[in-house]
Amino acid sequence: MKKIAEVTLLFWVMKICATTLGETAGDLLAQTLNVGYGASSLILIGLFLVLLVAQLAVSRYIPALYWAVILATSTAGTTMSDYMDRTLGLGYATGALILVSILAVVLGLWRLSEKSLSVSDITTRRGELFYWTAILISNTLGTALGDFLADDSGLGFGGGALLIGSLLAVVVLAYYFTSLSRVLLFWVAFVLTRPFGATFGDLLTKSPTDHGLGFGTRGSSLILFGLLLGLILYTSLRPHSSPPARESGRPDGPVGR
Repeated sequence: MKKIAEVTLLFWVMKICATTLGETAGDLLAQTLNVGYGASSLILIGLFLVLLVAQLAVSRYIPALYWAVILATSTAGTTMSDYMDRTLGLGYATGALILVSILAVVLGLWRLSEKSLSVSDITTRRGELFYWTAILISNTLGTALGDFLADDSGLGFGGGALLIGSLLAVVVLAYYFTSLSRVLLFWVAFVLTRPFGATFGDLLTKSPTDHGLGFGTRGSSLILFGLLLGLILYTSLRPHSSPPARESGRPDGPVGR
C-alpha cells in the first residue's frame, strides 16, 4: 500500500508547516473563539476520526487527504495537551512525561505486532492504525514540550524554537554521519518537529509585548494554511508524488528490524 508520504526534505517542510498551523488553529478555536480546551478537543478528535476513516478507506497516497489527517492530529494534539496541562492542572512537565510514556507503549506494541517501526514497511491496516496513533500522541507530546520550553524553562518562544531547531540539526548530522538507526532518527525528528512548530506558532501569534511577532491566531493560521495548501497542490501535481515512504536507502538499525 503506497499510502504514506515519501520522507524527503519536502516532507519535513510540510510537517513543520502543518504542526505550526495546528498550534495556531488549535489556539484560535480554544482561546480566540473561546470554545475551550475540552470542547475543542472533542470537536477536533471527531474531525480526526472522520478523516482517519477516509484515509484508511483509500488504496493509494492522496496528498490532500494525508496532510489533512496530519493537520488534524496536530490541531487536536494542541488542544488535548492544553486540556491536560492547563484545565486538569497537570503542568507541562507532568503532561509531557505522561505522553512520553504513552508514546513508548504505542511504539513498543507496534514493534511487537508488526516487527518494525519503519514507515516504509506499513502494509497492513493494523500497521496504519499504529502509525496514526503514534502520530497523534507524538503531536500532543510535542505541544507539551514546546509549551514547557516557551513558558517554564525561561527560554521564551524564540529561545525554545532555537533549541529545538538545534536538536533537529543534530539529528540531521546523525543521519548523514553516523550509523544510528534511520527509523530511530525518523521518530526522534518527528517528535521534535512538533515542539518546534508549537514554539514557532506561539512566536507568530503572541504580541510584541510578549516577545512575539503579533500576527495573532487568525492571521498566522491564514498564512500557514495558504503555505500548506500551496505545498499540497505542488505535491499533488508533480510527477511521481506517491512512492512508498522511506526513511533512508540504507538498512534499518535495531529499532527498525
